[in-house]
Amino acid sequence: MPDAVIFQYQNKVHTVYFSQSNAILPVKLKNGELKLVTWGRRLRENSIMPLGGWALRSSIHEGKWDYFIPKPVKLPIEKFMQIDYEGHIQWYEVIKSQWIQGVLLQEENECRVYIMTVVPERLDIYYNRWPRIVTG
Repeated sequence: MPDAVIFQYQNKVHTVYFSQSNAILPVKLKNGELKLVTWGRRLRENSIMPLGGWALRSSIHEGKWDYFIPKPVKLPIEKFMQIDYEGHIQWYEVIKSQWIQGVLLQEENECRVYIMTVVPERLDIYYNRWPRIVTG
């Protein structure tokens, strides 16, 4: 699961780590606009949103996130950082025609976005979760 991302917003490159208190992600709206939304929730934040910054796709399909009215969104992220089982850091590029899928949650007037993750199909991969990549 990505611990950091790199994206462009208003002609500026942003590097954001989930651990930052002001962590945000870009969300592409249906009208084509980009909106910056708070990335998940950290323990010290006063909110009832789920802790963490990632949503396992299977748990969304099982209805575990239904209370927060989850909506799938595209995240125009250029690179993401993963930390493997041995603590090594690796950055991965997202191909231009692809997006990382996110899930936008809402509770009253609060909105947060989480990176949708999947369990890798390959057994020889160094990560237990991977961001869901979509095309189009």
